[in-house]
Amino acid sequence: MSLESSESSKDQPLKPQLENFSYDDAIVKKFLIMTLVWGAVALLVGVVIAVQLADWRFNFGLPWITFGRLRPLHTNAAIFAFAGNAIFAGIYYSTQRLLKTRMASDLLSQIHFWGWQAIIVAAALTLPLGYTVGKEYAELELPIKLAITVVWVVFAVNYFKTLLQRRERHIYVAIWFYIATIITVALLHVINSINLPVSFWKSYPVYAGVQDALVQWWYGHNAVAFFLTTPFLGLMYYFLPKAAGLPVYSYRLSIVHFWSLVFIYIWAGPHHLLYSTLPEWAQTLGMIFSVMLWAPSWGGMVNGLLTLRGAWHRVRTEPILKFFVAGLTFYGMATFEGPLLSVKSVSAIAHYTDWIIAHVHGGTLGWNGFLIFAMIYWLVPKLWKTELYSVKLAHVHFWTAFLGTLIYTVSMWTAGITQGLMWRAVDPSGHLVYPDFIETVIKIIPLYFLRAIGGFLYLGSFFLMLYNIVKTIAKAPKTKAPDVVSAYRLTPVALSNLSQLGDRPHRILEGLPAVFSVLTLIAVIVGTVIELIPVFLGNQHVAASSSLKPYTGLELHGRDIYVREGCYVCHSQMIRPILSETMRYGEYSREQESIYDHPFQWGSKRIGPDLARLGGKYPDLWHYRHMLDPREVTPGSLMPAYPWLYRDKTDFRAIPKKLKVMKSLGVPYTEMDLAQAEADALSHAKKIADRLISQGVPATVQNQEIIALIAYLQRLGEDFKKGLIQ
Repeated sequence: MSLESSESSKDQPLKPQLENFSYDDAIVKKFLIMTLVWGAVALLVGVVIAVQLADWRFNFGLPWITFGRLRPLHTNAAIFAFAGNAIFAGIYYSTQRLLKTRMASDLLSQIHFWGWQAIIVAAALTLPLGYTVGKEYAELELPIKLAITVVWVVFAVNYFKTLLQRRERHIYVAIWFYIATIITVALLHVINSINLPVSFWKSYPVYAGVQDALVQWWYGHNAVAFFLTTPFLGLMYYFLPKAAGLPVYSYRLSIVHFWSLVFIYIWAGPHHLLYSTLPEWAQTLGMIFSVMLWAPSWGGMVNGLLTLRGAWHRVRTEPILKFFVAGLTFYGMATFEGPLLSVKSVSAIAHYTDWIIAHVHGGTLGWNGFLIFAMIYWLVPKLWKTELYSVKLAHVHFWTAFLGTLIYTVSMWTAGITQGLMWRAVDPSGHLVYPDFIETVIKIIPLYFLRAIGGFLYLGSFFLMLYNIVKTIAKAPKTKAPDVVSAYRLTPVALSNLSQLGDRPHRILEGLPAVFSVLTLIAVIVGTVIELIPVFLGNQHVAASSSLKPYTGLELHGRDIYVREGCYVCHSQMIRPILSETMRYGEYSREQESIYDHPFQWGSKRIGPDLARLGGKYPDLWHYRHMLDPREVTPGSLMPAYPWLYRDKTDFRAIPKKLKVMKSLGVPYTEMDLAQAEADALSHAKKIADRLISQGVPATVQNQEIIALIAYLQRLGEDFKKGLIQ
């Protein structure tokens, strides 16, 4: 070959080569099967806690199955086990086909799968045992949080490496949402999981009080946004057009939908903290951006529904399309209701009530659940190369689940509005119409039974699907070779040639996934930085009194017991500056009161009354009797008994280590406090025990856990009553 011809060939781009390969559908099957397994667990636990709320006796007096311990298990199982496995199944299936390539590493896929299942099992074991940080949707203790970080990094590396070896120049809209999910969930998890360990299964968050509340609900709201919304929108953009056999309605609308949703959603977390001690500007910011979310959210719903514009006649006969239509409708309803609940005047009525429970479950059961069911019914026959066992059963599943969801949400809407109005009711003379909190509880018990019925219907429909899927897989061919796919390998020159990507800016961006990912990260970080300014400022804006003392060692230990038993899921510690609340509970809460709280305990639901001013309201004996048999002191109470607190001994030796960690977090304990921590706790416990013994309580009470819990409960609000907080 001459020199001239050699140089000429170097100037020509390499031609794409046709390659044969197969997709890794084994990993999709594994995640799909575990979706079914964990879905059954999550829904079953949900029904159990629904029944426990309707009748306290279903707690059975056992520590590991009380409502307070099972409720975090239910939420984590529903979000991260059921929905999480479904997300991964859908992402692994659709990504490979959209990029026309196998996942970059089968090994990383397997590590992701087995690591995620191990995390779920660890959560299922530790939460009922009381190992919890005590922050909603982020209850898992530090070792499990670290495992989540490692597994998520494995997933991310595998995913972005797959993007780099794609055989498609452009990344489809579903991929946009997957990228946003991977990046933002990592950011949320890491920032909210910064804890200092006390022991292997006990840690404290580095944030406290208002800062912890803001970080938590920045995380909590956006865990819903970027784990239960964006990945499901990505799945919708892939599986709905596939099921309908039609293209997405509007490419331009999908662009507006994606970028506006990703940018706006991250700002909305403070709407969970309206009327709290969070700075007013942060509350207003959260409310404004929450209301703005109406537009992009409904843009996605409209884009999905109009994709079916040529297939509406098939909705009646095809259960998959039924599930998609109902799921998108529930998505539209939930994303209308969310901004509505973020308006301060509406939040004043709805917050802490079952209206929020209705809202959350309308989204999870209706939007997430129905989309998962549609995806499963579409995927299983294709993965196992067979026909669905029974289309009729799928129709029955739909209508049973739809009825169950309606009964659930309507009953909780009714209960929530009833609670909110009863709590606020003031007669013409200026007195509360329902001064005893228990009156509002008894009123809604029938609605709790109705909610349980709705849950049973949804659970029953799930088992119908499970039977249908098992029968479908059973009749599939036993031996089947993987499908071989042919596609052209894109050369580096072709991938980098912007002229081949289109003349529209966003079309060019779709061919540059690294740039796309960076822009997505920037869109998320802008709102994050501005929203979390109070955290970065630290506690400098809180004028704490020099005489304000942190919890004693015994009180801190009692607080940990309070968190362990999940009391925060039923009680708030945040009196809002609303007339009816200050009349019922006392002076509204101040920011300084929670300055040493790691984690904060403001709560998000009032199944029982607020506890912010509980200290000194009742004698020690009242608390002793109340935890042993709540109905003895409060007839009609739904609260379970806690007999193990009168059996288990307080671990006084652990208290010095707890104070030491708190001191490292900025809580003003002295070296003397640390040196005398165990002796001071024993002395404090003896004083409480002596008072109880003088009133007829057995002399063995001093070393029981109930004493530490009483110490904590009697401390609540005492600083304010003593004038240490203004």
